[in-house]
Amino acid sequence: MLRPVELEVRHLRALCAIADTGSVHKAARQLGMTQPSLTTQLRRIEQAIGGQLFSRERTGSRPTLLGRSVLARARPIVTQMTELIAEAKDAAGLGAAGGEARLRLGSTASRAVPGWLRRLHARLPEADITFQTDVSAHTLLRMVAANQLDAAYVHEVEGSPLRVPEGVELRVLVHREPQFVAVPARHPAATSGRDVCLTELADEQWMVDPSVDGDWDGLRRVFTHAGVAPRIVYGDYMSAGDLVAAGEVVTPCQATSQPRPGMAIVPLRGDPLGVRLVVGFRAGRTLLPESDAVFRDLRSAYEEVAWSSPVYAHWLRAHEHPALPVVA
Repeated sequence: MLRPVELEVRHLRALCAIADTGSVHKAARQLGMTQPSLTTQLRRIEQAIGGQLFSRERTGSRPTLLGRSVLARARPIVTQMTELIAEAKDAAGLGAAGGEARLRLGSTASRAVPGWLRRLHARLPEADITFQTDVSAHTLLRMVAANQLDAAYVHEVEGSPLRVPEGVELRVLVHREPQFVAVPARHPAATSGRDVCLTELADEQWMVDPSVDGDWDGLRRVFTHAGVAPRIVYGDYMSAGDLVAAGEVVTPCQATSQPRPGMAIVPLRGDPLGVRLVVGFRAGRTLLPESDAVFRDLRSAYEEVAWSSPVYAHWLRAHEHPALPVVA
């Protein structure tokens, strides 16, 4: 039998992570733990409290009424402790080794990230720059609010506005990036040389990653508006690429995506789905004296991958898109 435990801040942080990610698996990844270890810890916490804190559903873990009550008390404690530790390190000069500048960045998936980090390392060679990714924009913004990140580069799906935590401000990188679709290379849409209409893909099997905030809701609205009801399967976008190349599925993708063997990237006719690209940072706090330059480095990195993506570059020129300057 599991013995009761006295709750510590690390236990409260684990509860917040499960609630924020909606999954014990994702929370374990965020916390740097194995899923079995976090599951065992959760069972011990629930035993100590005397009730179930999360209901295990097919779509993930959801706080129970007792869980919501505990989380309401836990979140301020976790936030205050995180801020206390960060401020103490800053005061002691331990924010980075030898008093170097520290910059903690996060991002949802983007091909612009490697170029962004390359530019930052060149601009700030003495800075301690750390980076992490997450499929959830909301998780990253909450980490900014909790002083676990200095800035997060995320996307906001049209029609599914981000829930911006108190104390976080957004700075817009690109007001609207179109979303394209990845299809098998042998698909008629891949060889037609034109944008594909959603109705032409109505009989295809679409793969969607439900863990990416707003993606499924945004795509469902587009399907409804177009009057189509395709078959939907759920999975992660890393696996989707292999399945597209095998001719099993089609999947939405970023405009900056590159074609690969067996797979083609095709714009959607009428440009029905877009995202806004933003950077979240703590309100009233300066990341670095060079914070504007840090933002410009991301902009430059994004432009680099945009113009190096053949389909997106052609689309930008054809549409005279205001998001980016048109170059020769």
